[in-house]
Amino acid sequence: MHLEIRELNGRKKYYLSHSLRKGSKVQKIRIYLGTDLSAAELQEKRKKAEQNLKERIKAGKIIRDPYQFILSSSELKELKMLNSRGELHIKHLSENDWITFTESFVYDTNAIEGSHIEAREVKEILEQGKRPAHRSEEDIAETIGLAEAVKYIRDTKEHISSQFIEKLHHIVFRNSKPFAGKFRERGIEVVVADGFGRILHRGAPSYEVESLLEKLVGWYLKNREKYPPLVLAAVVHNQFENIHPFQDGNGRVGRLLLNNILIKNGLPPLNIELKHRMEYYGALQAYQNGNDLRHMLELMLKEYRELKNKLKKR
Repeated sequence: MHLEIRELNGRKKYYLSHSLRKGSKVQKIRIYLGTDLSAAELQEKRKKAEQNLKERIKAGKIIRDPYQFILSSSELKELKMLNSRGELHIKHLSENDWITFTESFVYDTNAIEGSHIEAREVKEILEQGKRPAHRSEEDIAETIGLAEAVKYIRDTKEHISSQFIEKLHHIVFRNSKPFAGKFRERGIEVVVADGFGRILHRGAPSYEVESLLEKLVGWYLKNREKYPPLVLAAVVHNQFENIHPFQDGNGRVGRLLLNNILIKNGLPPLNIELKHRMEYYGALQAYQNGNDLRHMLELMLKEYRELKNKLKKR
């Protein structure tokens, strides 16, 4: 933000302005403060204008949810520009790269949900078949199941369907949860809370789960050619988490689903790391509460850069 002073016919006009990049263009936001202001008047009006300008800057940075809104041509251009920053193509992943990704993804995505198995132990379980004696059978089973689900999304040709979503859940949890592969029954409602008991999200009513998933599948099929892969994956993932169709395991299945959409549209998978957990939760809340997709897209691009660096070190 900076102060602009324009002189005309011996009088001074004051403006508070800020330049904001929108896609490939720079947009200037300017607020008129007044003419021939005293120092005290200028200070008072500038203070009020700064708050106004901050709110307008924040609104200008939001990328609206394509699931809820018809986007403008400028918004579509910005989405395509963000997508182009992924910098990776799926053909660049070797077999060793897939092993690295799978082990990282299994560790981080389970750890986000509370698994106590360490990264070293994930490697031993998947590569050597070891079963750490001090770890629960549930955590071990879900480590193996999640790795199998990664292989499944790599091999399958299917993009998304209710049956496919149930299949993913079944693969991950078939040896740990009695409701593996089954959507919530009527009357079973879910609430997501943080470690302090604060409610972060309430899942959709159980009686709406299947119809909402069908609507999401329909949206994807209708818009697959319209939006870049990064956007498709982010919307599908976020909407899936909003619905929360399973009694438990929605986070893991949602991140698998995100990666399946990326893979099927020519991009490599990505891993939401444990160290970025709070940023991930914040991105979900920004979407749920304000229909803002930018936070999730920026996090996904950040994770792509992390993956690229990790693969380089092999």
